[in-house]
Amino acid sequence: MGPAQAGRIFREYYMKQKSKTQEYVESLLIAALIAFFVRSFVVQAFKIPSSSMEPTLLVGDHLLVNRLSYVTKVPFTDIVLLNLGNPSRGDVVVFRYPVDRSKDFIKRVIGTEGDVIEIKDKVIYLNGQKMDDPHARYAEDTIVPGVFSQRDNFGPVKVPPGSYFVMGDNRDRSLDSRFWGFVKKEDLVGRALIIYFSWNGQADDFFHYVRWERFGKLIR
Repeated sequence: MGPAQAGRIFREYYMKQKSKTQEYVESLLIAALIAFFVRSFVVQAFKIPSSSMEPTLLVGDHLLVNRLSYVTKVPFTDIVLLNLGNPSRGDVVVFRYPVDRSKDFIKRVIGTEGDVIEIKDKVIYLNGQKMDDPHARYAEDTIVPGVFSQRDNFGPVKVPPGSYFVMGDNRDRSLDSRFWGFVKKEDLVGRALIIYFSWNGQADDFFHYVRWERFGKLIR
């Protein structure tokens, strides 16, 4: 084999290897772009860090949030591109925490714009009528007077335009609109859809760490 033939073989081998590497890089870039698009516009994973939504959601639940429920935003910003709908009373929503916008919170919508919310001895009144409240859980029987805390006695307040009043289902263990105010529509991330994984960090043995029975549970 002469030098010219050896050089040609080497060039062909180099081009084949370069082509394979290029294919791998292109595949990875395409996968990354798809993941970025899905994460930015379609669904987002969210982990439950506290007990504020018990018993609906438990600490260690991992869920998917539909980012196309209410608004579409420019990635990595809160600039709204499209308004796609409005939350309804009872929706479980993820939103930017108004006090610290670097954090996402999850709560249930209790009142929408124009609603008048009042709480008397833990009972919620919506527009003057006792609200049907099947998701509520109370950890304490004690009633805290309104002069000391707004937990059990609150309002009345009227929900302003483009805003929502939200509460955790675990009413005595939730930091929500009773304490820091309303959620604006532009702060909404999306509606909670489904639990895809659940991890019980307090389990006594390995076989009970995973809550298999919660996999695939729709969030209502």
